[in-house]
Amino acid sequence: MQEHTTRLGLPYILPSQAQKHVPHNEALDALDTMVQLVLVSIGDTPPASPSEGACFGVDASPTGAWNTAAGAVAQWRDGGWHFVQPKEGWIAWCTAEQRLHVHDGNRWQRFAQLPSLGVNATPDDTNRLSVAADASLFSHNASDHRLKINKASPSDTASLVFQSNWTGYAELGLAGNNDFAIKVADTEGNWQTALSIDATGHVATPCRPAARAWLAGGVQTPALGSLIGFTATAYASGGFRLGDAVPSGFGNHLVAPVTAYYLFSLSIVPASTSTAQVEIVVNDTRSIFNTLPHSGGPVGRKVCFTGIAPIAKNEWVALKQQASAGLDFDLNKTELFIVALT
Repeated sequence: MQEHTTRLGLPYILPSQAQKHVPHNEALDALDTMVQLVLVSIGDTPPASPSEGACFGVDASPTGAWNTAAGAVAQWRDGGWHFVQPKEGWIAWCTAEQRLHVHDGNRWQRFAQLPSLGVNATPDDTNRLSVAADASLFSHNASDHRLKINKASPSDTASLVFQSNWTGYAELGLAGNNDFAIKVADTEGNWQTALSIDATGHVATPCRPAARAWLAGGVQTPALGSLIGFTATAYASGGFRLGDAVPSGFGNHLVAPVTAYYLFSLSIVPASTSTAQVEIVVNDTRSIFNTLPHSGGPVGRKVCFTGIAPIAKNEWVALKQQASAGLDFDLNKTELFIVALT
């Protein structure tokens, strides 16, 4: 016949047993130790002057009177130590540390060291902490508060990802290196770095729309009022592209990828001493600015002009001939520089 309970090991009162009060009182003492368990402290060394009934958590390498009770609960009672061996999952409050501890079957562990935690949500092996709520609050404890995200090496990632319907559309942090970056993605999952800051404080915007555009072809004399497009670009970024052929004249549209204020820098190289004047136009419906009439002499001298104007997404830019001088086209000749400012 079994003499002790299965889970807690409490002694049974057996048939025809003498002094039945003895096992009954032992069981009560064991329950008094285990129920609503509070540990004064957890350690390896027995205290010098324990209070009657006080319980202590015995750590992994005990000494003295505790030397054979690793991982147990030690209670000082009736002038001596009494031990109860906890099972995996027992929970106790430690007054010295002011926190819960859980027994793993061998020793006491701080309850904060959970393998996973779900708050109104289900955690998994990747998302060890999962929270479903309208908001989350992290507040100070009298002064500062910092949220820290740590990664193992520079090539790893420490970031915040912002999702919609479980698809990521924005990310900020250290993504694959130690430069702080802000990234965005389209609906196809194509990610672009919108902004990055390196250790020197240099701020880069690799997707800022910018381009250098020109019409290849050497010296030409476009008809008065005709459009001058572009056939080549360099340093094109942020979505600048050459579109359709201009309605009249030479070359193709330069299409704006986003709505913004743009800085323009136009250089022209007159190829004759006749009057030269070139205008920057948008959609051939509005003029941004022009070079004003300029004497072509001396031939080959580069003349530069700058200005700022707004352009909407998908509007196109071209030049318009407004005088009679021939122009020298090509890289480093008559060309347009354009960059978004906003």
